[in-house]
Amino acid sequence: MLTAVAYGLAIAINLLCLLIGARFLLTPYAAAAGYGVPATTDRAYLTIKGVRDGTYGLVGLALLAFAGAQAEAWFLLVAALAPLSDTLIVLRNGGAKATAYGVHFATAVVLLIGSALLFTV
Repeated sequence: MLTAVAYGLAIAINLLCLLIGARFLLTPYAAAAGYGVPATTDRAYLTIKGVRDGTYGLVGLALLAFAGAQAEAWFLLVAALAPLSDTLIVLRNGGAKATAYGVHFATAVVLLIGSALLFTV
């Protein structure tokens, strides 16, 4: 049962990264507003964020499929730095605390939980 939960959470995390990346590529300004720091220019930077998040999702799925749970666990552990950094970015740029903590910090916590679960299987 724990194995199914660990793998299911890892797959969900990776698919959500792909969806977030796609949103930044397809609707960058709406995605930036959802991120917590609205943007009216700098589409290139929003595209970079989309590519980054999409890449995280693809790498995570590839690790899970081809390298196994331990590799994915390490990946999620290290990847938790991105939403932790996003938390600080939103806070330092006048974004809402609710978004910083409720979206980005919560995402980091979910990544750490997923990592811990995968380390146990």
